[in-house]
Amino acid sequence: MTKRFKLGLLPRIAIAILCGILIGMIAPVWLSRLCATFNEVFGQLLNFLIPLIIIGFVAPAIGDIGKAAGKMLVATAALAYAATMFAGFTSYFTCSQLFPSMITANPALLAVEQGQGQIEPWFSMPIPPLMPVMTALVLAFMLGLGIAFVKGTVLKNGAEEFRSIVAMSINKAVIPLLPFYIFGIFLNMTVTGTVATILVAFIKVIAVIFCIHIFVLLFQFVVASLFNRRNPLKMLWTMMPAYFTALGTQSSAATIPVTLRQTIKMGVNEDVAGFVVPLCATIHMSGSTLKIVACALAIMLLQGMPYDAGMFAHFIAMLGVTIVAAPGIPGGAIMASLGLLSGILGFSDTQNALMIALYIAMDSFGTACNVTGDGALAVIINRFFANKTKTTNTITE
Repeated sequence: MTKRFKLGLLPRIAIAILCGILIGMIAPVWLSRLCATFNEVFGQLLNFLIPLIIIGFVAPAIGDIGKAAGKMLVATAALAYAATMFAGFTSYFTCSQLFPSMITANPALLAVEQGQGQIEPWFSMPIPPLMPVMTALVLAFMLGLGIAFVKGTVLKNGAEEFRSIVAMSINKAVIPLLPFYIFGIFLNMTVTGTVATILVAFIKVIAVIFCIHIFVLLFQFVVASLFNRRNPLKMLWTMMPAYFTALGTQSSAATIPVTLRQTIKMGVNEDVAGFVVPLCATIHMSGSTLKIVACALAIMLLQGMPYDAGMFAHFIAMLGVTIVAAPGIPGGAIMASLGLLSGILGFSDTQNALMIALYIAMDSFGTACNVTGDGALAVIINRFFANKTKTTNTITE
């Protein structure tokens, strides 16, 4: 029996964008309205799922992290959050200096966003979410902390089962339909004449993001070298197998065995590596955060939306918590951040769809940045906790 060939999410998104542009050039009115109708219904479904995604991801993740007591847990969580915040603010301040000269607001995009010349759907089907995004986040914190400190198992098991249901909903419903949603968005933009501006901006944004993620990795390993007095470039080279594995798997969780092996090769104690690497695969999201921040700023500039450092500081601080546990699902980080994009930055459904397309175009590089940085964080933690663990390394460089 031959194995069935299966396209990954990124190729499907790329095909959807290409088909949306090509078909949009010749699309009849009925096809445009059909796609607009599908996008309207799918967008409502996505809005409904956003609070559930936050509760489903964040609550059990906090509960799982909270089970392990000790200073190493606190230190690792604080370090991972600090690294994620550093990446987010580095991305914002870099892009806020570069993007205004590279990306200019397009009046046509703003007109389409405000409904002028936009393809009208045949009908709409409102699906209001159960609660606002901030309510969901607070509830997720309350449930997660309750699971961590209450010894009962009923709520814990229920949260884990709910996470499985949410993950299954994303994997079985949202992800398979996402290419059609992106197809409809780009077909609409082609019909309205705004697609060229978007594609040019995409290329510029991707180039800047790649440069930022290289800088963030170099900075993390330079800082790590201060704690173990090793050459940061050699340590970064040691982590390259994990980097390239993440490029292929697009999953921090799936890359854990390789990340763990390479981290130990850098001289990190096995017990420390065994604790830090799996934990950071869940909570350290430097690569994902810097991408989301850069993409969001680019789209706001394209459509002439106001922004300031305070708004993005709020967004980045919340993002570092909200996308916890998202690495288990392809594109999970951007899915979990949609509520913050809408609630804090004021994004519409169309802007969220552009965010998804732009983010997924760089998804594997964000994951690679996350897992490679996990090794640097493990080196720092090792400096303070290696002598308090039971075993020593059996793998050396």
